[in-house]
Amino acid sequence: MASIVTKIRRFLHTPQGRQARAHAERLARDPRARAKLRGLMGKRGAGGRRH
Repeated sequence: MASIVTKIRRFLHTPQGRQARAHAERLARDPRARAKLRGLMGKRGAGGRRH
């Protein structure tokens, strides 16, 4: 059985995966999207899950 990481890697090499990656990179460069993400992460606490 393939691990989740292997499945993600395989997906990223498909045309749909490359398109999703390009979209995520565009969002990461957008200052408004980054501010929105910071606002969401701020509401959750110190930036995510802690173990």
